[in-house]
Amino acid sequence: MTADSIATIGRETIEVAMMVAAPVLICALAAGLLVSLLQAVTRVQEQTMAFVPKIIAVFIALLVLLPWMMDVMVGFTSRILSGIPGYVG
Repeated sequence: MTADSIATIGRETIEVAMMVAAPVLICALAAGLLVSLLQAVTRVQEQTMAFVPKIIAVFIALLVLLPWMMDVMVGFTSRILSGIPGYVG
C-alpha cells in the first residue's frame, strides 16, 4: 500500500461523507432559516419552535434520501473491499 493509494482512499472517504451528509444538512439549514424568518416576522421567540421543524425536516429528508445514501455508501464500501487484495502483499 503506497502513500498515493492511502491519500486516494482518504479523499474518496471525505467526498462520500460530504455527499451523503450535505442534503440532510442543507434541509436542516433551510428549515432553520424559514423558522427564523417566521419568528422575526411574527416576533415570536419560542425556543422549541426552532427545533421541532428542523427535526421534522431532517426526519423527512432521511426517509426520502435513505435509499440513495445507502447506495452511495454500499458502492463505496464494495470498492474499498474489492481493492483489498491489491493492497496486501
